[in-house]
Amino acid sequence: MTAIDQDKPQLSLGTEAARQLATTTKSAPQMQGISPRWLLKMLPWVETQGGAYRVNRRTSFAVGDGRLSFSATGADIRVIPAELTELPPLRDFADEDVLTALAGRFYQVEYQPGDVIAEFGSRVDDVVLIAHGKVGKVGIGEYGDGTDLGTVADGDYLGEGLLTEPPENLWEYTAKALTQCTVLKLHRNDFNNLVEQSESLRQHLDEVRQRPKRAQNKNGEAAIELASGHAGEDDLPGTFVDYDPAPREYELSVAQTILRVQTRVADLYNNPMNQTEQQLRLTIEALRERQESELINNRDFGLLHNADFQQCIYTRTGPPTPDDFDELLTRRRKPRLLLAHPRAIAAFDRECTKRHVMPETVEVDGKRAQAWRGVPLLPCNKIPISSTNTTSVLVLRTGLDDEGVIGLRQTGLPDEVEPGLNARFMGISEKAISSYLVSTYYSVAVLVPDALGVLENVELGG
Repeated sequence: MTAIDQDKPQLSLGTEAARQLATTTKSAPQMQGISPRWLLKMLPWVETQGGAYRVNRRTSFAVGDGRLSFSATGADIRVIPAELTELPPLRDFADEDVLTALAGRFYQVEYQPGDVIAEFGSRVDDVVLIAHGKVGKVGIGEYGDGTDLGTVADGDYLGEGLLTEPPENLWEYTAKALTQCTVLKLHRNDFNNLVEQSESLRQHLDEVRQRPKRAQNKNGEAAIELASGHAGEDDLPGTFVDYDPAPREYELSVAQTILRVQTRVADLYNNPMNQTEQQLRLTIEALRERQESELINNRDFGLLHNADFQQCIYTRTGPPTPDDFDELLTRRRKPRLLLAHPRAIAAFDRECTKRHVMPETVEVDGKRAQAWRGVPLLPCNKIPISSTNTTSVLVLRTGLDDEGVIGLRQTGLPDEVEPGLNARFMGISEKAISSYLVSTYYSVAVLVPDALGVLENVELGG
C-alpha cells in the first residue's frame, strides 16, 4: 500500500474488526485417528452375562500342531529345548535335561532358493526345523507330474516321523527352498545315540508307539461311529458324542480411561456445543479404536494369536495373489469377510492388475466395497506390518448359527452410553475438575477352528 493510500480515510468497517463481533461457523472437534472399524461393524455381538463365555466343542485330540521358537546369537540359531514338545512324538515329554541334549544335536544348514532340502522317495534321515524362510512341498501327481502340496515357513517342521517310525520310512514329497532358508537338522544317528543314553526318552517313545490310535475324523475330533449301505438285520454300532472336558472360557476384557473436564469450561463454554459431550465423543472414538486393535492383536484372545495352525497358510510367491486368496477362501465354508491392511489391499490390486483381473465390488453396510469371489475385502489398519514389510490377511466366517467368529459384550451397564460402553461420574475434585470413568467391555471367540483363517507372510513390496 502506498503512502497516499494509507492517508485515505477508511469508509467502512474492516474485516479484522468485523470478525470480533461475528459468530463464526464452526465444525465439531475433528479427530484424525478414526478408522472405518469394519471388524466392529461386521462381528455379530453376543450378550455375555456374568462376564464370561464358554465355548463347548466335541472332544479333539492334540497332535502337537504348534510352531517352534528359536533363539539367535548373531548368525547362530538354536531351537529352544522346551519347544521341541511341539513335535507330535514328543508331546507331553517333560525331561528338560534330555530336551536340552536333543536341542544341542541339531545343526544349522543354509539353503538358497531352488535348493532341495528333502527329495521324494529318499529315506527320512533328518528331522528338519525351519528357523527362517519359506519351503514348498511338491508331490508326484497321478500321471507323474509335480503337484503342489503347500508351503511351510518359520517355526514349521518336516520329517518328525523319524522319531517313532521304522528306518525304511521314505519322504512322500520333495521339499524345496522357495526363499533363502535357515534350517536346523537332526540326523537319525544322533537321535538314536541319545535314545540309547536316555531311559526316559526311550520309555516315552515306546509309549507313543504302543498307544492305541484313537478313532477321529479329519478335523481331529473324536469319531462318531455310524453304519451305512447295509441291508437286513446287521448289528449297528453304538456311539455317543463326547465333549471337550476342559472347554475354553473367554472373559470380557476392558479398555478404560478417566475423562477430566474443568467445571468452568463446562459451565461457561457450552454454547453452541456442549464441551463435556464433545470430550466424551472423542474419548469413545479412541476407546473403540483400541477395542478393535485388541480384538486383532491381544495375545490372549486376539484373532491373530488364536488362529488354528492348520488354518494358517503362506503366500506362494510373496505378494498376495488371487491364487492365495482362492486357497484362503476354499478352506472354509461360508466365508463372510476378508480383513487386510490397506497396504495389503493395494498389493493385491497390483497383482490383479498384472494378471489383467478386475476385482468385483459388493454392497456392505450401504456402501460399495471391494470383494474377491463375492467376499468383501475390507481395510483394517490395526493388522500389524512387521519390520520385514510383511503382514497378514484374515478371513472370517461369522455368527452363532454358522459356528463362526462372534464378538462378546454385556449391555445394560450402569450409565451406559453405547452398547457395552459406559461413562460413570466420579465426582468433582478440590481443583474443580469433574471426572468420568469411561469403560468398554469386550472379547471375541472363535467357535470352531475353521471359522478363522490367516494368510501369513504377505509381502507388501514397494
